[in-house]
Amino acid sequence: MTTSNQLAGKVAFIQGGSRGIGAATALRLAKEGAAVALTYASSAQAAEAVIGTIRATGGRAMAIKADSADEQAIRGAIRQTVEAFGRLDILVNNAGVLAVAPIEDFSIEDLDRTLAVNVRSVVIASQEAARVMGEGGRIITIGSTNAERMPFAGGSVYAMSKAAVAGFTKGLARDLGPRGITVNNVQPGPVDTDMNPDDGEFADSLKLLMALPRYGRAEEIASFVAYLAGPESAFITGASLMIDGGFSA
Repeated sequence: MTTSNQLAGKVAFIQGGSRGIGAATALRLAKEGAAVALTYASSAQAAEAVIGTIRATGGRAMAIKADSADEQAIRGAIRQTVEAFGRLDILVNNAGVLAVAPIEDFSIEDLDRTLAVNVRSVVIASQEAARVMGEGGRIITIGSTNAERMPFAGGSVYAMSKAAVAGFTKGLARDLGPRGITVNNVQPGPVDTDMNPDDGEFADSLKLLMALPRYGRAEEIASFVAYLAGPESAFITGASLMIDGGFSA
């Protein structure tokens, strides 16, 4: 992997950065020169492993325990990041949960948790970040291709949550554009993570729906996030951008 140090002097905050796409993004942004703060809800050991890898190569990083369903935890984590590193330039909203069930059986508890983590936390973190970001700031949300294509039963609430952040992205881009802050939504397809492993029970059926018959890698999503976080993407905002191996084609 070739890196350019394009984010030297920048500070990034990643909601949900201990595993999967979040961890890969933390490592990639750090390799590009950014100081990185990441949150985790329960995976302290995994979070510390990511931080340790960054620090071992001379980077600056910190892990903060914060449940993305908890408003004050999110706000506090962002404030802690600014106190530690002096600024905030990049927000990556990566925390997410998935509950699948027929709508007749979908519990209100799962509905509330899905909306709290997948939607509400994005709004709260973006609001808090916008208060401290300056010109050139970047807000990037990890959405899903399922916002536009949900090919199996039971995923209606998840699809709704991801469609919500796509709409929020458009509106927030209008709000923050005059300040030179861009807002974008990355929509991955199937990616090999703990939530949806390449060898999981749904994998073979999902691969049949793709133009490229394989799962994506977390590092591939992270490279896209790094591009959107960097200077060459300064004219991209309000966009929902597919990186899904042709799942939605």
